[in-house]
Parts: sequence; structure tokens; C-alpha cells
Amino acid sequence: MSGNKKQSYDESQIQVLEGLEAVRKRPGMYIGTTGTRGLHHLVYEIVDNSIDEALAGFCKNIRVYIHNDNSISVTDDGRGMPVGLHPKMGIPTVEVIMTVLHAGGKFGGGGYKVSGGLHGVGASVVNALSEVCEVEVKREGHVWKQRYERGKAVTGLEIAGDYLGEATGTKTYFKPDADIFEDMEYDFDTLSQRLRELAFLNKGIRISLADERPEGKTEEYFYEGGIKSFVAYLNRNKETIQKEPVYFEKKKDDISVEIALQYNDSYNENIFSFANNIDTVEGGSHVVGFKAALTRVFNEYAKKYGFLKESDKNLTGEDIREGLTTVISVKLLEPQFEGQTKTKLGNTEVRGIVDSIVGEGLTNFLEENPSIGKAILEKSLMASRAREAARKARELTRRKSVLESTTLPGKLADCSSKDPSECEIYIVEGDSAGGSAKQGRNRRFQAILPLRGKIMNVEKQRLDKILNSEMISAMITAFGAGIGKDFDTEKLRYHRIIIMTDADVDGAHIRTLLLTFFYRYMREMVDKGHVYIAQPPLYKVSKSKKDHYVYTDKELEKLLVEIGGKDNSTDIQRYKGLGEMNAEQLWDTTMDPDKRILLRATIDDAIAADEIFTILMGDQVEPRREFIQRNAKKVVNLDI
Repeated sequence: MSGNKKQSYDESQIQVLEGLEAVRKRPGMYIGTTGTRGLHHLVYEIVDNSIDEALAGFCKNIRVYIHNDNSISVTDDGRGMPVGLHPKMGIPTVEVIMTVLHAGGKFGGGGYKVSGGLHGVGASVVNALSEVCEVEVKREGHVWKQRYERGKAVTGLEIAGDYLGEATGTKTYFKPDADIFEDMEYDFDTLSQRLRELAFLNKGIRISLADERPEGKTEEYFYEGGIKSFVAYLNRNKETIQKEPVYFEKKKDDISVEIALQYNDSYNENIFSFANNIDTVEGGSHVVGFKAALTRVFNEYAKKYGFLKESDKNLTGEDIREGLTTVISVKLLEPQFEGQTKTKLGNTEVRGIVDSIVGEGLTNFLEENPSIGKAILEKSLMASRAREAARKARELTRRKSVLESTTLPGKLADCSSKDPSECEIYIVEGDSAGGSAKQGRNRRFQAILPLRGKIMNVEKQRLDKILNSEMISAMITAFGAGIGKDFDTEKLRYHRIIIMTDADVDGAHIRTLLLTFFYRYMREMVDKGHVYIAQPPLYKVSKSKKDHYVYTDKELEKLLVEIGGKDNSTDIQRYKGLGEMNAEQLWDTTMDPDKRILLRATIDDAIAADEIFTILMGDQVEPRREFIQRNAKKVVNLDI
């Protein structure tokens, strides 16, 4: 074998990619994806550098511009990138920062004490993935400029002019490379959301976003209240139990901790945690410390003032956190993130510090605000009773197998395959559509569960009431993976849960009710990409004994041009509902894996998703009206 060249594995096969070639060859390793999310990530990388300057105390204003051609400029009034020759590299330090991976002031050289960008890849990766990138630095009385193309310097660092006064700062301009990115259009709302979040997390920093494209707008984000303002913003569409969020701030052993919390009348908990401005979606030691202190303090208070007898069981953390919105933000010198995705904080010392800060602060708050303490504990006690009822209902649901259950609405038509990875279940609106779907499906891997009418709006109910709903119990039993904190995607009986509803207002409402239920009580199923939305056709166009199915009005216009326009032998049928299609048509248009269109339901941002579900499904009418008016023109299908 050793003599066979094809089988050999030697030094000639080890490829070394010079400079930023590695980034261009494998962009996903550095920015996650070359789709829309990766495109927006470029902006965050540059803004994060300006935020690091702000955290170090040298920057107050950050401005982001979306130019007419979807290029971006980010300016700040920080110290300006160093322009002198780098002692090791022998080229201007600006050029090192922009062209060398893992180069930056974040590795213990004294540049930055606290930083979100740990790996020093930010500016150089943006440069590598941009068709053009230009840096302009104001410092030492001069304006310095350098231009790069696809990661390589095409000019030296040149003095472009002088200025008077003490103003300093950096401006970075870049145009993403169309050879790398699938989508080149920046979304104002996506950028707005992250920039607002950064302004909340770093009180006193002023961030603006200006869209220079036609019909563009400008917004400014500045919050002296920091995360206290953040919690108030998150709860703005909810009825709150206390008027102002509670806020604690303390610094210990070079670790600064900020916590803000406020209760609302919903049945969901929302804990948003950050370490050095990085969204720690998987939590970590700071969240563990917070939860421990919250549970301990409320139970001590409940026993002290007679809400619980000494012999009573303690309230669980889950009971106490019902209706809680909190933001936890820690900033530390050497954050340790578990996993490459940097989504869970691992520093063990943070747990004790957060625990003691919350313990002390919350105890004082409750002693000074007994009416608020009473309202929160009464809500927690109701949650405890509902949890016990839900536990009993859940056990009942678990005991019912799909075969022996007689409570399924309509009847589950299961598939013959037992391999979840190939199985899919259609949640179908209405009996007539359910009948067509059952007849038209591929019985080997497609299951059908028809729903009668609209399911319960879970946004307005506790879990015990939700479990009493026949339609919801049917879905739980059919999916086989549990509900709420017991939900486990490993036990899913189908890896594709497909919502199939009519393309009208009622169908959209049912779809939103189902998505709300999945998001609130089967969140992992959505996060892991198991939930899809079927796309039935809007029209059937028949001409010369040939049928064409089209899915949008734009497609209809295009088709009519192709087949010679609309005349007496052209028949156009507008589908009002799935029930108008027979089994064969439903299979051909909506269920055949080789022809169908499925939208995957994704939730990239928990804060945005929580806000959308609260607005669409909550009690407040005005925010819902405003949301619909603002978005009606933009969406056919709501992409959550």
C-alpha cells in the first residue's frame, strides 16, 4: 500500500493557507454562515471593536451607515487604531490589525482589559470577506488612510490630511464580497436590534444607525439607565407587577455585575444573560448564581411573613420565576466560554459573586417594598398550584400511547416507518383538508393530524389549563417528546413537524397559534429546525388541458406572459382553502418532497421572538395594531 501514490498521506498533502486565504476559503468557520446572518455579522465585528474602545473609557459615540449600494461605514470617537510600525511585523499596526488573523489589543498586552471580541479575528475577517475595505484613522494631528481589496493592502498607510484639535477616532468602510455572500442586502431592523441591545448593555454610549438607501431612516440609541431601561423596554407591551425594574450593580475582584429584573402578569420567564456584551444564550455561571439567590431569598421571605408555613414545601425556582423578565450582564477580564460558539459562561468565580449581590439587593428590596413582595409571592403560589395540576395532567398524557388514546381530534393517521429521521407529520387545518391529505400522502413516512378549529392561545394560559386542551394533548401524544421542561427532541417521533393551513387570515391565525405553542412549550424543537410551514399554491391555471400551480401573484403574472396571456381558454382558479384540492392535487403541490416548498421556522433572536409573540398573542391591542400596520406591506408569510 505504501507504494501507491493515491493512498499515501504525507507532507505534500498538508495545505498551508497564507494570510487571510483561510477565511475566504472557509468563511463559515469565522462568521458562521455566508447567508443573511453572516452578512450582518460583519457589521457587528467592526462595531464590537468600537464598543471595546468604549469599555476602555475612550469612546462615547458610534455611528453606523448603510450606504446606497449596501456597503457599510462605522465611525467612532475612540483613540484611533495605532499607526506606527509594528515592532515584530515591520508594517503599520493598522495594517497588522486589518490583515493578520488573531492580531489585536485583546491578548494581555494592555490594550483592552474587558473585551467581547476575544480572538482578534474581527477586523481582519471583515476585510478578507469584503470586495473593498478602507480604514481612516484620526490621531496625532493627521488623518491616515489605507485601502484593501479582498483582504490585501493595495495602498500603503498614507496621510490624507491634517486636523486641528484633539479629536481622534476610526472610520471603517467595507463592501461585502458578492463572490462570498448569497444575499447582499442589509436589513435595517436586524441591525437596529443588535445596536439597540449594545446601547442598553453599555449605558452612556450613543449609537446611531443611518440608512442612506431610498426610503431609509435614521435611529439613535442612548440609554443612561442601561439594562434597567432594557428590562422596561422588554416589558413595554406587558402589564407589570411593579412600576420600575429592580436594579443591582456591583464590582468585585475585577468582575462587574449588573442585574435588572421586573415581574409582569404573563406565565413565561425571560432571562437574558450577557458576558462582555456576548449573548450567552445557554446561560452559565452568572445565571446559576442569579437563580439560586432568587429562589433562596423569596422562600426565606415567604416563610418569614407567613406566605408559607415552616412545614410547607419550598416554592421551586420555576414557580418564583413565572412572569419574570431579567437581564444579567457581567464584564470580566478573562471570560471562559464553553464550546466554540461562546454561548455559555464557564467562570466558576462569577456564580458566588452574582449570588451574593442578588441575595443582598433583593432582600433589601423586598423589606422596603412589602406590597410588591406580596404580589409576586401570591403569583408564585398560584404557579405552584398550577404546576402540581400540570404534573398530574402531564403524567396522564405520558401514560396514553397514540394507539390507545381516544381523545385525538379527528384521528391521527400514522406512518408505517418507525425511523424519526425520515418521518414527518402534517398538522392540517380542517377535516376536509385532513381527508385529502390522508388519501394523498405517502403512508410510509407521512403522518396526518387534522385539527378542528383554532387551538388555545397559550400566551394567556398556564400549563395546567393548556394540558386540558384536547388538540394540544393530541399533538403532545403524537410527537412523543413531552412538553415544557420535560421536552426532549431525542424522543421526537417525527423530525419534520409541518404546519399546513389555508392561505387566508384564519389560516395565518392558526399558524401563529401553533408557532406560539411550539415556541413557548417545545422551544428546542424550533431551535433545532424541526418545524416547517407548508406552502400550498394560491392559483391553479389551466390552459390547453395543462394545469399550472402558482404560489404568488408575481408568479401568476409571469406565467400568464409565458403561456400567452389570459384568454377564453385560460381558466384561473384562486384557492380559498386546502379543502378545495383533491388528494392528488394536494400531493402534487404541497406534499410531494420532490416538488413542494417548505419554509423552516427559525428563531435567531429570542428577544425578538418573545416580543413578536407577546404583541401578536397578548392582551394589549394597541401594540398589535401598530405592529400589523408597520409590517403589513412587508410580509406574506411572517418569518419569526
